Formats: sequence, C-alpha cells, structure tokens
Amino acid sequence: MLRSSTFSAQLRSTRISVRHVPDDVHAELRRRAHAAGVSLSEYVLQELERVAARPPMAEVFARSASRRIALSPDEVVAGIRADRDER
Repeated sequence: MLRSSTFSAQLRSTRISVRHVPDDVHAELRRRAHAAGVSLSEYVLQELERVAARPPMAEVFARSASRRIALSPDEVVAGIRADRDER
C-alpha cells in the first residue's frame, strides 16, 4: 500500500540527483533501505520528507526566544529554593 505522500509525489514529482555521495554513505543508505523493505529511492524520499517536515533550527530558536520569561538568575534560584522548601 502506498503512503499518501508517496502517491502524491508520484503524481507530481521533481527529480533530484545527488552527486559525489561517498561510497560508505551510499552503502549505509542501501543497507537501511533493505532493512526497511523499500527501495533506496523510496528510503531517501522518506528521509527527505521527514527532514522537510521539521522546522529549521533558526525558527525553533526564534519561537523559543519569543516565549521566554525574563527572570534574573537570582529569581530562578529563589523559585527553586521556594519549591524545595514546600516539599
């Protein structure tokens, strides 16, 4: 059974060629594809989809920076001590 993303990719897809892949990297990817029971092409496509689904680290850091609460180190220490004292 084809995954929906694979089916969509087959309907309208773009070809990507990767040159200068070291032999050991190629062999490892082939080994992993074989272990997963898929072709090398399908395995690499799955990995590319997985990478593309994650936000870039710059976005993650930017979001996390926008959610920070401005506390001084002394306030953090005081909060931890207060929490410990309540236990």
